[in-house]
Amino acid sequence: MLWGLLLSTRVLGGRTAPSWLLDVHRLLGGLAVVFTGLHITGLVMDKWVHFRCADVLVPMAASYRPGAAAWGVVAFYFLAAIQITSLLKSRIPEALWRWVHRTAFAVFVLGTVHTFTAGTDAGGPLVRWSAAVIAGAFVFLVTYRIAAGHRITKRTPAVTTPRPGRGFNRLTIREVRRETEDAA
Repeated sequence: MLWGLLLSTRVLGGRTAPSWLLDVHRLLGGLAVVFTGLHITGLVMDKWVHFRCADVLVPMAASYRPGAAAWGVVAFYFLAAIQITSLLKSRIPEALWRWVHRTAFAVFVLGTVHTFTAGTDAGGPLVRWSAAVIAGAFVFLVTYRIAAGHRITKRTPAVTTPRPGRGFNRLTIREVRRETEDAA
């Protein structure tokens, strides 16, 4: 989530993100799905809490802290939707992709609430300090994006053009030349 905010706010510099930053973003998104899958698998295999598949896939179905587990289940579904639409980005409307991708904010909040309400690990000082630093960075980047994001898009007119096999790319138009009566 933080890496995506760094990209979208352009805090890392430049008008457009280099392709390697986008590749890191995709890698981190994929790893989030993989580690969430490992977390769910670990819960089902854990003999102490006795989670069934339904407990980790259906909100409020768990007998152990059902509310806390529900936050994690809902966050998982949003995360899965984000990953699926990201993989299908070149085949779905941009507006749909953006709408689903914005649920990443909900994933962050739901995942944080899940972490602090579901287990005993959240009580440790390392988790609390890490959460405070991450939450601070999250609030700063969201505030910065809201404050600076509109100014950036209004200042630089851009057009979306297709890139073969990779979806769309934003380009800034610097000059329009009339080559003929029918071509510019």
